[in-house]
Amino acid sequence: MSSQPQHPVRVVQLGGLMPFVRSWVAERYAAPALADLDDPAGVEVAVVGGGAAVGAAEMDALPDLRAVVNFGVGYDNVDVAEAARRGIVVSNTPDVLTDAVADLAVLLVLDVLRRASAADRFVRSGAWARGERMPLARDVRGAVVGVLGLGRIGSAAAARLEAFGAEVHYHSRRPRDVAWTHHVSPVDLARASDVLLVLVPGGDGTRHLVDAEVLDALGADGFLVNVARGSVVDEDALVAALEDGRIAGAGLDVFADEPHVPAALLRRDDVVLLPHVGSATTGTREAMGRLVLDNVDAFLERGELVTPVG
Repeated sequence: MSSQPQHPVRVVQLGGLMPFVRSWVAERYAAPALADLDDPAGVEVAVVGGGAAVGAAEMDALPDLRAVVNFGVGYDNVDVAEAARRGIVVSNTPDVLTDAVADLAVLLVLDVLRRASAADRFVRSGAWARGERMPLARDVRGAVVGVLGLGRIGSAAAARLEAFGAEVHYHSRRPRDVAWTHHVSPVDLARASDVLLVLVPGGDGTRHLVDAEVLDALGADGFLVNVARGSVVDEDALVAALEDGRIAGAGLDVFADEPHVPAALLRRDDVVLLPHVGSATTGTREAMGRLVLDNVDAFLERGELVTPVG
């Protein structure tokens, strides 16, 4: 006997939503997971989490789908062009995670320059007690941080870094009305930077935007920090640049094939590795969940989204 609700199902869950978001969506809309759906007829909204793919196959499985509500600011997991072709609208959760991600971006910049994580490992290993000396680190004040992608999060991170005394440069598709120095290409930005901070959206348009040429321009004294998407950086080129000493180190919150991290990175002391936790604070994730509900409510009630993409 089916456990499906007896009234029509209008909302379905897709992907790895956080437990409290699953509960909210189930309680508010009696929304089952897609795998538990008996009949897709009448399902108008898919609430998507965990970067689950929403492409032609998923849209075919939900013939009455009219909206995709994505839990996250990035939406490269959704085939937006195919959705538009079918008249399906897409939303994400911008703004509410700007501060958390910007904070983490700054934390990684500080860490790779001041070697905080490496120093922690140095103490825990007993090296300090044995009388060994920790290598000197780099100053944040006076360092040039190149922000690749001066959107909401990039701007917030840049303002924070400026408060630490860093000199901010940036590249975006067009110059912004800001006091920071604009560069016409990622290569030019990398060449001018001590730290290249990557904060562009994911997707085909930015795939391997940071390639071997950009890494070579960053140089042997430069650091890469990526808090965007793993796809933006050519991971093989990054590993090669680190192993060859063509860049000084990296701070990474995202990877090409999460949760898998190249073994070559795991063994390096000049790389800081985080498990994609840019927005992972209780308050931020709850705010993201509330914005998901606001989008679903608005669509079911008025046929529109609060935060549509595009």
